[in-house]
Amino acid sequence: MSDLPPMTSIKRWLVTTNHKDVGVLYLATALFFLLLGGVLAMLFRIQLWDAGGTGFLTGSEYNQAVSAHGLLMVFWFLSPIATGFANYLVPLQIGAKDLAFPRLNAMSYWFYLFSGILFGISFFQGQTFSGGWTMYAPLNVPMYTTAMEAATGGNAAILALILFVFSITIGTVNFLTTIHRSRAEGLGLWNMPLFTWSWLLTVWMMLFAFAALLAALLLQASDRIFLTQYFATDQGSSLLWAHLFWFFGHPEVYIVFFPALGIMFETFQTFTGRRLVGRKWVIIAMVLVAVQSFLVWMHHMFLTTINLEIKTLFMATTIGISLPFDLMVFALIYTMVKGRVRFTTPFLFSLGALVLFILGGITGVFLGAVVLDFEFRGTYWVVAHFHYVMVSGVTALIGGLYYWWPKITGKMYSETLGKLHFAVYFLGFNLLYFPMFLAWETPRRVFDYGVGLQLYHRMATAGAFVLGASFLIMFYTLAKSWLSGPDAPDNPWAYSRTAEWAIPSPPPLENWDGRPSYASGRLEFVDDSAAATDGGLTADASHQAEHADHASIWPVGIGFGMFVFFLGISGITPYMVSFADGTGTAPDTLVGTGAEPSILYPVLTVLGVAILGYTLFEYGRERFHAPEMAIAERWPFDGIGTTKLGVWFFIASDVVVFGSVIGAYVFMRLHMGWNNWTMVPFASWPGLLNTYILLTSSFTVVLALVFAERQNKKGLLTAMGATLLLGLAFMTVKAYEYSVKISHGEYWWYGLEYSIYYVTTGLHALHVILGLLIAAFMIYRIRTIDAYLDDHRPVEFFGLYWHFVDIVWVFLFPLFYLM
Repeated sequence: MSDLPPMTSIKRWLVTTNHKDVGVLYLATALFFLLLGGVLAMLFRIQLWDAGGTGFLTGSEYNQAVSAHGLLMVFWFLSPIATGFANYLVPLQIGAKDLAFPRLNAMSYWFYLFSGILFGISFFQGQTFSGGWTMYAPLNVPMYTTAMEAATGGNAAILALILFVFSITIGTVNFLTTIHRSRAEGLGLWNMPLFTWSWLLTVWMMLFAFAALLAALLLQASDRIFLTQYFATDQGSSLLWAHLFWFFGHPEVYIVFFPALGIMFETFQTFTGRRLVGRKWVIIAMVLVAVQSFLVWMHHMFLTTINLEIKTLFMATTIGISLPFDLMVFALIYTMVKGRVRFTTPFLFSLGALVLFILGGITGVFLGAVVLDFEFRGTYWVVAHFHYVMVSGVTALIGGLYYWWPKITGKMYSETLGKLHFAVYFLGFNLLYFPMFLAWETPRRVFDYGVGLQLYHRMATAGAFVLGASFLIMFYTLAKSWLSGPDAPDNPWAYSRTAEWAIPSPPPLENWDGRPSYASGRLEFVDDSAAATDGGLTADASHQAEHADHASIWPVGIGFGMFVFFLGISGITPYMVSFADGTGTAPDTLVGTGAEPSILYPVLTVLGVAILGYTLFEYGRERFHAPEMAIAERWPFDGIGTTKLGVWFFIASDVVVFGSVIGAYVFMRLHMGWNNWTMVPFASWPGLLNTYILLTSSFTVVLALVFAERQNKKGLLTAMGATLLLGLAFMTVKAYEYSVKISHGEYWWYGLEYSIYYVTTGLHALHVILGLLIAAFMIYRIRTIDAYLDDHRPVEFFGLYWHFVDIVWVFLFPLFYLM
């Protein structure tokens, strides 16, 4: 499948891989989750109308509403709506025809959508997760929640987050590869548009931050579903979760805000009619913030037992990270002062975002001081500060929606309605969140507060409904524009300075008639077709002119398969509890939860595996042509191919996943006392044997690459077959080792040491199994169509992954078998 159906067809949106269509899907879906999260917020604001609660919600319902609101807004709205803008605009701004991996881009969206659906279903599985959006241990494990939630709903919510992180990881690798490999000729990094710059730094932060979150979620899912003991003990479990979560959580603030900042830069330049003041220093400041964002996470842990010297160090880094933001804020102010401002709807929202962010940033400095944090932590001061920062980003994102609406739809909106929307929005925002500063003594996440604070909470509840009404105005304005608005010109804004405004509104499917080039110092469109006809271009450039594919059904199939599989394993916990109870060795707190096993969930699990197997196989077989730009700026990755660079980015993310899981082992062992740790393996020889097996398999992969380069089919088959057999031998030894332990009653819930051993080595084994499936598929392709003889690069890419898996085992062997 390569041709796209018309936009009025549902099939179009199921099969499209075009970056603009995927961007529209992201934007529409994110706005739906905004509405869902907003409705939940109104529910618990009604509960907060009276001190002590109105009785509108029960305590459990209130906890679910607060938790789900936070999770939906942070994960399913804020990051995805920015991803929607980036999908639509980044290729246009850098002169590319699409993202580097169009089918993976579509798959990223479907993972996102199905993760949100899975989260929604969790409400109907007894109850959804209710431990707060930060999911603090030990409230995030079954023994501290109700039986229903332990069995189903809470598990589904956590698995939905894992599927969402899969989506983020795929998208991050795609954007990094695209921006670094597909910039138009003459467009160096320094000269990229500021929105693209902000998104580049955002996805660099995503690559590492979400990998740490994925590790934390995998450990939590293991605790909830398979009854391991990471976060259910008193051996440092709460501190471990805090480290893992906030190593993600604080960069997430900048992951959310950077795209909004990029929109502010673009709209300020357009509607002041001048270039951003101090542009070079603004970029440097953003780079500093991106790097430093990973060095401040511990200020969320000032109330823990971490010693004062480390707390003081992190207080300094926290205050230090505010300095680059000062530069960015002053750059925006000076740009406005030196320009001629036009108060359009997009500019009003960007200006409003700047005002709100300044207040949010100033109040955040209070929390960065250890002494003041002891007073404000766990109060509504944090709630108010957090929303002034995060929702100021939402304000700018709404400005971006108005700014690029004419480009996306080809229709103009009513400025009168847009400005009315801003006025109601700004009033509702401040009426909702500013009273929270005044009611700061209210404890977070509870609906009981002092009677003297009731007026402020009633103001906030009224503000919530005003803010909600503003979004009704926005949806009416955009719907009216879509249905009956005047046609938009190609560029409705004077002084806009990015490439998307140089093409029709909406843009054509292939974006450009010619090849965009900045070689002359300004945007030009070069016609390469004549040169290609006359032989003036290389074969690669001629190949680029070939028709590109824009449709594939398999990404949505893979997304659906993942959804069914995760929905199935969300209900496995009752089976595990029953199994543990039957052994007589499970902790008492895990037995007798009252959850009854249902045959539906195992059936769904098997069905999900079947769907995944079929769709992944067909995805691999599908002929899909996504031509690479023959002439492009690729610094600093000139010598690395597009797919190879994508593999390297994926491995970099996986390094953080394994680093976090191994770090959890080291942290917990140090917390318990290094010499007090129980050595789980019954002998070291299985680990040593598996080390030899995996190292040998790395050698056979190298041989496979050599045979592929020499176009030796028999040698390639032999080497890949040997790799497959060695991998199976590794899994056989590992299965024997597990079976001996289980036969001795040494289950993964037996103690913390056993949980860590089974989960860490099991995660590695899962990577081995994935590698074996890829190897088996490659052998099938070699036998049936003589694959990889003319193009050996896929063998090299598989080798990179396999060598990485082998290197991880080299670390695991001494940690678990020798120390």
